[in-house]
Amino acid sequence: MKKYIAVLLSLSIYATLTGCAKSTDAQEKTFYAMDTFMDFTIYGDAALLDDAEKLINTLEDTLSVTKSTSEIALINQNGYGTVTGYANDLMTKALNMCQRTDGALDISIYPIVRSWGFTTGRYQIPDHNTISNLLSLVDYTRIQYNSSSGDVVLPAGMEIDLGSVAKGYAGQKVADLLKKEGITSAFLNLGGNVQTIGNKPDGSPWQVAIKNPVTTKPMMVVSVSDQSVVTSGGYERYFEQEGKRYWHIMDPATGRPADSHLLSVTIIGDDGMICDGLSTSLFIMGLEKSAELWMQSDDFEVVFVTDTEEVYITDGLRERFALTEEYKNTPVRVIER
Repeated sequence: MKKYIAVLLSLSIYATLTGCAKSTDAQEKTFYAMDTFMDFTIYGDAALLDDAEKLINTLEDTLSVTKSTSEIALINQNGYGTVTGYANDLMTKALNMCQRTDGALDISIYPIVRSWGFTTGRYQIPDHNTISNLLSLVDYTRIQYNSSSGDVVLPAGMEIDLGSVAKGYAGQKVADLLKKEGITSAFLNLGGNVQTIGNKPDGSPWQVAIKNPVTTKPMMVVSVSDQSVVTSGGYERYFEQEGKRYWHIMDPATGRPADSHLLSVTIIGDDGMICDGLSTSLFIMGLEKSAELWMQSDDFEVVFVTDTEEVYITDGLRERFALTEEYKNTPVRVIER
């Protein structure tokens, strides 16, 4: 790993968090969807916020694995079915992401996540036999899918879930809608998945905070314009038993919470769906494999926080990254190509 790292002993700038820029035409809306609170701020016609919420609700009705009438839920119930519109588009993109990450992201892991109680709230540690039996059904390559017709056939017992990419996809679709209607400045927070449109009204980039995954205090800030910022971390959803923490990000290879020596991964890029899928995948893959994937790619940057609270950033963030005042003495290492 050392050959990829250049040590940055001190950063040239430090940032103190500030709120989003306000102006007389700022319009805001908060609502609950996709199991999270969403906060949208746009600079333009307030009616477009209702359109954005309607689109989110439509996507949830189509994609949610827990809504019995959604296309995904019906496929899980029957073992086959057809995805249309948004669901077909996202199915194609999600399977491409599974392939790109060599299965670190696997949309067939849903029964494993459910067995740990993360979809029901009844948390438990499944026994070895349960995990072993369910793991035999985790393999996205066995999904029969025709992207032209949208037809999907699953092996007996397999169930799929597009939740690992759904919020990022939703944020991107809302941004596309708002841009089409003339919005040039917006900050969309989909429960921690951030999608920005353009810059702040004053022309400066948006400042998006990244938390320390141990204290959950703001630790650093990235400056973005017209991009997505998505974080996956073990502090987001978890339960504790006998002093040990078990988080919701499952490794498809083990059927257990990912153990990669990372506490959080933040992806910055132009496509919200890609950022969403990669944040989960890289958290599972660990620092070294993630760095290798980044070196082979040109569509995202990353901030890693390890289980020893070390910070690594990829080279493209050098001029767009700053520590908050409280953490200004934290060493930051830069991953270079």
